Amino acid sequence: VQLQASGGGLVQAGGSLRLSCAASGRTISSRYVMGWFRQAPGKERQFVAAINWNGVVRNYEESVKGRFTISRDDAKNTVYLQASSLKSEDAAVYYCAASRYQSDYHLRQVFSWGQGTLVTVSS
Repeated sequence: VQLQASGGGLVQAGGSLRLSCAASGRTISSRYVMGWFRQAPGKERQFVAAINWNGVVRNYEESVKGRFTISRDDAKNTVYLQASSLKSEDAAVYYCAASRYQSDYHLRQVFSWGQGTLVTVSS
């Protein structure tokens, strides 16, 4: 499956963005766990959120809980990350990812990555 991330941009601190990850090649309803990572300059890539194939299980990195929401629309073959109450430390390149393992809720076995979308947060 090929992943295409979009929706990044410049936002003021406290603002919101919705990131999208469009899948092609194979539908995400094929029981993939989908999710997002981010990487800030000079830092390692960090897990942000994941959602299982039917949307029942959603897992978040501690610092984004209550502010970010992951969702999926299988009819559109797309996964979303609604990022609200953005902080300067949320600024990063955000990558979407997919895992074939249905209980891989931390996306430790990613087999496909999107190209990244940049989120910049101004204070």
